Amino acid sequence: MNSLFVIAPYKYEGMWVFDDPAVGLSREPFIAEIDTMVDKIIAGIPNADKGFRAIFSAAQFPGADFKLEWCREESGGNWYYSDQFKMEGWLCPALLKYFPSAPLEIYVKAEPQS
Repeated sequence: MNSLFVIAPYKYEGMWVFDDPAVGLSREPFIAEIDTMVDKIIAGIPNADKGFRAIFSAAQFPGADFKLEWCREESGGNWYYSDQFKMEGWLCPALLKYFPSAPLEIYVKAEPQS
């Protein structure tokens, strides 16, 4: 199993979404405050609404800029807390397409697409 994953979120119909055909996802939306966290994460990335690269892992890795900490399960998804932004956000059950169970921590690096 991979330890680093890469998706390329973009704006569609005013929402942050991503596609990942490898796991059967198309226009999978970020909602419930994760979309607000994405807005904060990409603040310094030009034209991020047209797409940016998000690298994420359950293990810390060099260059990871953001950390989410697991809080609780709800409605098949999981709530995570960002100490950096002092807020919680909900990740839907699609999280389990990448991890066998909800990780206690998720590390993220956001960067421009090449």
